Amino acid sequence: MSNQSVAAGVSLAGVMAHCGGSPVGAVQLLVGAIASAPAAPEPYDALAELWQDLRSELKEGLEGDGSLSAVLAQAYFLFLEGDMDDAVMALGSVTGVRPDVAWGAAPWFGDARFLGAVSAAALAEACLRTLDYGHDLDTDEMRKRFEPWFLALDVVSERDPVPESLAAMARLPRACGQYELSFVLCDRADAVDRVMWTAVARAATWRVLGDLDQAAASFECALLLDPSNWSLYLDLADVRAEQGDFAAAAGLVEQGLEYEPHEVTLRAANAAYRTRLAGSPDDLRALITLAPKIANATYRNLLIDYACAGPKLPRTLVAEAHRIRKN
Repeated sequence: MSNQSVAAGVSLAGVMAHCGGSPVGAVQLLVGAIASAPAAPEPYDALAELWQDLRSELKEGLEGDGSLSAVLAQAYFLFLEGDMDDAVMALGSVTGVRPDVAWGAAPWFGDARFLGAVSAAALAEACLRTLDYGHDLDTDEMRKRFEPWFLALDVVSERDPVPESLAAMARLPRACGQYELSFVLCDRADAVDRVMWTAVARAATWRVLGDLDQAAASFECALLLDPSNWSLYLDLADVRAEQGDFAAAAGLVEQGLEYEPHEVTLRAANAAYRTRLAGSPDDLRALITLAPKIANATYRNLLIDYACAGPKLPRTLVAEAHRIRKN
């Protein structure tokens, strides 16, 4: 949107709010202008004026409204009220829905008042919300849109280095292909205290990069920090399976089962890795029974593929497993 168009939208919003009696309609117009020119200050100036003049009407009109325009406006209003934590979490929710707009280019998001006050925990939660809908962020266009987020992560992680929060923050740059920043956040967390979540974040980044040895080493560090966590045994087992070491994978899953013997995913992985290792028809039957209960279809299918590559399995059982994979 051109500067002229932004100005026209701002003017129309002013008329709608003050003469048309529709402050919420004015907010929708201004959010439309922001979406077209996220860094433009004029729509935000107009929102600030509306908040000053018609605060009670806006509170009433926006209460319970979960629309994108309402949540984005509320993020800015929260900033104006000095509630930086709720402001950033609201912006994270909007960004998760529409990452194709550079919402983080908003003037307030890079404001020193915001960067100096928002907590690491709130920024971490906001980062997780940007990932809620599974959009592909690993493109040059997305990296450009998320540059203000990367700056915020750098500033806040240095000011407020809470290890668990920094580990959660690391997921956003990893999703965007900014692996160096993801590791920087992990390093800053480790400099304060070594916690399991940081080791997991580091392992996940190495895994995305395809360095399975480093990923396995990081998961091993995580297990040293939290040795009764069954999911860590499964994570490390999956890496070992990806490396082709199904004996190690089966052994790790069995260790996990000692802590959570009824976990379906663990039991299915155990059956799959034992089938691949020894060609056991009984284990393949167990996987066939458990596989439909696995919510993650991609992981379910991977386990079936591993198992069906086991030695000397009955063709009828393999065919039955493949039918589950196709459903």
